[in-house]
Amino acid sequence: MFVKKIKLVLIFILLYQNPLHSKSTSFNDFNSKTLSKYFSGIIAFENKDSSKSLDFFRTSKVLLNNHEPYLKRYVYSLVLENRINEAISVIKQKGNKNKPKFFDSYLLLAIDSLKRNNFSKAYDNLTQTKELIKKDRFNSAILDSLIDYILVFKEKRLPGETKNLGNLSTISSAFQRCYLQDKNTESFFLNLINNNDSDFTRYIFFYLAFLIENNQINDAKKITDNIRFVNTSLLLSQGKSWIESGNEKKFKEVFSCKNHNDLISEFLFLVSNLYSSQNDFVKSNFYLNLSYYLNPKFSFNLSLIAENQFSNKEYDKAKKTLKKFKKQDTFYYWYRLKKEAQIISKEKNQKETLNYLITNFEKIEKPNEKILFDIANFYRNAKEYNQATEYYTKVLNIVDDDLEIKSDLYYRRGASYERMGNYEKADKDMLLSLKMDPENAYVLNYLAYSWLERNYKINNAIEMLERAYSLENNDPYIMDSIGWAYYLIEEYVKAEKYLRRAVEQMPDDAIVNDHYGDILWKLGQKIQARYFWKSVFKMKDVDEELLKKINSKIIEGL
Repeated sequence: MFVKKIKLVLIFILLYQNPLHSKSTSFNDFNSKTLSKYFSGIIAFENKDSSKSLDFFRTSKVLLNNHEPYLKRYVYSLVLENRINEAISVIKQKGNKNKPKFFDSYLLLAIDSLKRNNFSKAYDNLTQTKELIKKDRFNSAILDSLIDYILVFKEKRLPGETKNLGNLSTISSAFQRCYLQDKNTESFFLNLINNNDSDFTRYIFFYLAFLIENNQINDAKKITDNIRFVNTSLLLSQGKSWIESGNEKKFKEVFSCKNHNDLISEFLFLVSNLYSSQNDFVKSNFYLNLSYYLNPKFSFNLSLIAENQFSNKEYDKAKKTLKKFKKQDTFYYWYRLKKEAQIISKEKNQKETLNYLITNFEKIEKPNEKILFDIANFYRNAKEYNQATEYYTKVLNIVDDDLEIKSDLYYRRGASYERMGNYEKADKDMLLSLKMDPENAYVLNYLAYSWLERNYKINNAIEMLERAYSLENNDPYIMDSIGWAYYLIEEYVKAEKYLRRAVEQMPDDAIVNDHYGDILWKLGQKIQARYFWKSVFKMKDVDEELLKKINSKIIEGL
């Protein structure tokens, strides 16, 4: 209770020190009960509970025309709760004489104008924000890109000289030409998806949509023929499935370059993704909801909303979002089941997670290799290694002409055999994986560490680990492995160098701390050794056998 009171006092101070606060706001405008609810709304907002903050803000509407920070939080809460029409209505209530002074309000008004096909008004709304955000580089980039798009829609021509905004400009150039049906559209798409500096695989989907919209079905099929379900994205998997089932019209239903709302929706998704990559889930969901508002047909974008909600531990909201993925779209539906299973693992336990997934998996009549692959991974993560090897084998029998995928599958199956104690089969699979991909540092590391644990081919293991380290010298797991290898051959000074780096990067890893403690003991640093051993007992989900081993070392030493 005391902490809550302190929090309210701090909010009160900040509220009335805020430069956006209007002098016209006074306590005479609303009673103490309303004020308390407003403060509660701020606390809920700062705690990323948009539903609760919205409930409180609705009781404080007397501040609507007088207090900008209130308006901004209120609008944000509305958008985050997918009440975008209401958010736009609230902004419009301010009127022309007292317009809001934050970027997002004008963005919403521009989006409203786009929905009404009023490009001039959208342009006017956006250009009014120039002064508001001139020191905000990211919002300035968003604004410049949106203005370019609207000029294309308004004037039916490519913009003149524009700012170079990196990937935003590259993507926009392809879409703007597509909108105008420019003869160079295809080459711009090809330059985009073949770019070696950035991962633009998502835009293969939009290139396919372009081809299908222009009746180039065979060209689209040639592309999807070279795509494997196992190692491609959810979006492309579903697109490939539509084409293979003769359901190409689905592309036209969900996205068209000729639809300005679809283009801006995709742009806002890109912005949202950038925020999500920075773990700013509030802003990410803000832009995502705007994206979905403009193009509700493109249900794939809901997957990022669900991911953000999951990352933010909003499991009930995530479940609600996932319900929108229906059975008729196999890959979207399978994504839903996997994510629901992940939620169960957070709320209940691993056993119920696996039961849920397997029960739903068994209802699928003809599971493709992607679904079989996922089931294998789920079994492996649940330590059901026998079933995992069974399903990896099924996938191997389907994709026997793809060396990259086969290499990964042999590695995963080999790791499962190793966990089962079937070392003969494990080594065989791992060596097959390396034969197909000899420069795979992670396979080298896994096989070498397995040999170290068995006291088998130590010198060969060290050679493999040195090779792995030369390929991935910043990977803490490889550092741990090579450090432990040098420990086993009693080169303790060398071992300490690698294990110190590993423990710095993974301070909460039980195995690394155990290994580092062993090294320090051998170097005569017994107090420090016991410190790292004892730290393992503060960590979560540590194997009981390991804890017993470490406890013995703390008491007796090595």
